[in-house]
Parts: sequence; structure tokens; C-alpha cells
Amino acid sequence: MPSRNASVTATCLACNGPLPTGRARTWCSDACRQAGWRRRHQPESPPPILPAGQPRRPRTVYHCQECDIRQLGQQRCDECGTFMRRLGPGGLSPCCGEPVTYDELTAD
Repeated sequence: MPSRNASVTATCLACNGPLPTGRARTWCSDACRQAGWRRRHQPESPPPILPAGQPRRPRTVYHCQECDIRQLGQQRCDECGTFMRRLGPGGLSPCCGEPVTYDELTAD
């Protein structure tokens, strides 16, 4: 059962403004009624196409504290078999081929 005080408590569905007094309404003006019709009848927009996710492990540099070696994309040390500490994203150095993090390259 609708409230007898609908004009006092109800708001416009388009602009959330107060409804004029009198008969029961859902829109405060013809402009809001037209905006509501346009909103209901506009074509459905397709969802955005997101790029495929890429794993981070292949481009992460790891450091073994026991053997003092670095590896790119491999979490377990080949020599001692322990898990290594992650240093951060990086790659192979172009001059020597050793794994280096991006932070080390950009540090002043």
C-alpha cells in the first residue's frame, strides 16, 4: 500500500529531487520523465575488453641468501634447494646477462 505522504517522502527517479504535491508521480518534470525513458531504452554497451593477465613469476628476480646467487623466474635455488627471497620485477642485464631488478637500474 503506498504511503499517503508520498509527495513528501518520495523523490524523482531521475534527479532525486522532491516530487510536486498533488497526485502520485514518479518524475518531477517532463524532462526527468524523458531522461528516464532514454536511460531505459538506450542500447546495451558491450563490456570492456581487458587484456589477458600475465604471470609475474617469469619476470621476477629472486636471491638465495645461502648461496648468494640470483635467478630470474625461479623461486627455488638450484644449488642448495631452498626457497629464495623475492627482490622484485626485473630482467637480464643487457651487458652481462645477470638478473637485475628495475629498481636497481633506475636508482641514482
